[in-house]
Amino acid sequence: MPVLPSPEQIEAARTPKGAWKRAQLAEWGVPWPPEKGWKDELIERWEAARQDGGPPPPLPSSAPTDFVQETLDFG
Repeated sequence: MPVLPSPEQIEAARTPKGAWKRAQLAEWGVPWPPEKGWKDELIERWEAARQDGGPPPPLPSSAPTDFVQETLDFG
């Protein structure tokens, strides 16, 4: 099942040249080559999913800059 990205996730996945990689689009269920309007369609589907089932889960946050791990776990 394809991942349904938020508009922020779509923008964050751009390459430095401003495009998206084929593998990333495949994760989202966008066929290659992407058709015109693919981004708007993903955003519409994401917004519809929010209305139907509440907000999507938040993105994982990075550790605070002052975080220090006391032990290493190689378990």
